[in-house]
Amino acid sequence: MRQLWILLTAAVAILAQDRKTWPEQRQRILANMQSVMGELPAKWDGPLDVQVLEEERTDRYVRRKITFAPEPNDRVPAYLFFPVNKAARHPAMLCLHQTTKIGKGEPAGLGGKPNLQYARELAERGYVTLAPDYPNFGDYTIDVYKAGYASATMKGIVNHRRAVDLLVSMKEVDPKRIGVIGHSLGGHNSLFAAAFDERLRAAVTSCGFNSFRKYMNGNLKGWSHKGYMPRILERYGADPAQMPFDFTDILSVIAPRAIFINAPTGDSNFDVSGVRDCVAAAAPVYAKVYGKPQRLAAVHPDAGHDFPPEQREQAYRFLAAQLK
Repeated sequence: MRQLWILLTAAVAILAQDRKTWPEQRQRILANMQSVMGELPAKWDGPLDVQVLEEERTDRYVRRKITFAPEPNDRVPAYLFFPVNKAARHPAMLCLHQTTKIGKGEPAGLGGKPNLQYARELAERGYVTLAPDYPNFGDYTIDVYKAGYASATMKGIVNHRRAVDLLVSMKEVDPKRIGVIGHSLGGHNSLFAAAFDERLRAAVTSCGFNSFRKYMNGNLKGWSHKGYMPRILERYGADPAQMPFDFTDILSVIAPRAIFINAPTGDSNFDVSGVRDCVAAAAPVYAKVYGKPQRLAAVHPDAGHDFPPEQREQAYRFLAAQLK
């Protein structure tokens, strides 16, 4: 397995040196992701049909509880924040929650962990923010498999793509300054969303991934339940050596758009050495294909599975620089 990993990362590095071959490799990676997640459906351009359920105003932002239509016969609950400042158009952030029963309520600052209330914090900094529920969290109940999906992951990507549609449609938002942020479940979903939606110009992922071979000593069953990608077990035996993609590939396909990674040294879910492996293997794409090495950044605080204040502040400064 170690030799396979070395060969794969070397192949990425070689391709990264060739601007002519990289676009073809990028499309191959996206196709490989869909072999696990299910095919990305054709984009639905029906009405968003945003419905406001409640509204609260503070001296720094307006928070609305809303639902919107990601596709026919489905509605996603979300919190939408507007900053009070008078800028003509604001940058915007899609804010994805971790594995928590209250879903969108945590990034919105309505419960959960204080370190994960980034939708509220970013609204206070002048961003329009949108925090949707992932399937079967918060107020959102859906059987994604009866709806025809091969994974909850792909349904999340579809919903998040429509969430970006919502942000783009708003007169208050600058459509060229939209990013995505998430922790844990939201941390990998932020990468999945950015991989398939190039309108997301920057991604922040906190405690969201490492290499499959270093995830739980190579046992991928945690990725294969119905909340994620069942094909990982059904088709690939929950075996990293059989997987057609890894997070190195996901980081690479997002390039040259910016990624900020918070990967604490004490994260028991995602061993930090596996994060470092992925970053090192993806770095040539940023540096040699696009000449933008500074757009792939990682920090490794002495912490557990958390997004501490200092690292959130670093992430917010990174976003300000990328979405200025």
